[in-house]
Amino acid sequence: MSHLRAIPGTGDEPPRQPSRSGTATTVRVEAPGKVNLFLSCGAPGADGYHPLTTVFQAVRLIETVTARRQARDAHGAITLTLEEGPAVPTDERNLAVRAARLLAEATGVTEGVDLLLRKRVPVAGGMAGGSADAAAALLACNTLWGTGLEATELIELAARLGADVPFPLVGATALGQGRGDRLSPLMTRGTYQWVFALQNRGLSTPKVFRRFDELAAGRGAAPATEPVPERMTAALRAGDTAALAAALHNDLAPAALSLRPELARVIALAQDAGALRAIISGSGPTVAALVPDAATAQAVAQALDHSGACAGVLRADAPVAGARVVG
Repeated sequence: MSHLRAIPGTGDEPPRQPSRSGTATTVRVEAPGKVNLFLSCGAPGADGYHPLTTVFQAVRLIETVTARRQARDAHGAITLTLEEGPAVPTDERNLAVRAARLLAEATGVTEGVDLLLRKRVPVAGGMAGGSADAAAALLACNTLWGTGLEATELIELAARLGADVPFPLVGATALGQGRGDRLSPLMTRGTYQWVFALQNRGLSTPKVFRRFDELAAGRGAAPATEPVPERMTAALRAGDTAALAAALHNDLAPAALSLRPELARVIALAQDAGALRAIISGSGPTVAALVPDAATAQAVAQALDHSGACAGVLRADAPVAGARVVG
């Protein structure tokens, strides 16, 4: 049975609250960003959400959330401060703040928490940086407050925050279905090298999906989700980077490219410099280039950096573990 208290509007029955035994004063959690190796989108349902079939891979671009216990007179406030990284909202618009509040409401916690956030994942870049922050905040506060929720229960809460939030808790490589929040681990062998080309301006995920719908309407056929091809799962099982590159796919790429056509040049530059394949990451605008080795990663990164076509370049290996408490 779940230990979660009913959240207003969900219709859940309130089971018993978990025992609390938290004694820590500070808990630090790291959670990874992601790249979509495969993303197939269907037509939106009555709820407005697009059904997805996707393959997530966690990359070594790590968000860090530190949760600190407050003084007794803090009146249950949830605060967020940025340690390093790009500027993002620090109020209720931030998923980490909303995650801490949701956990408190779900478990009956009345004390607050001070959150410190260090960002490494590009903001609004299609790599789930905000979702990683939320996942890290859930795990950090669960540990700090001693609320004792198990991994499956944290994943349940994560799904209420957003479709991409459960995956950073799981990490590695996983199949996502439904809205992308129903996860199943995928067997993966080896390590993959990625180069990410960043842009100064983000892309709104809802705007990309609206454009996706417009393009589908122009074709006169309702899109449907496709299953992950066997050639991709076979490539992952074998650790075959070249075969994986050939199987990379993103249904949202045409929509992102129609909104930001200059990204086509970034893709071409990466592939001309030696990338096996370059694709739009998620809803964009980050371009993810899969390369065969570290030497090629350096060459691709330098070519992109010197091209003037992107705002910055990051290199990362994958897959990596999901959210975890660190020392």
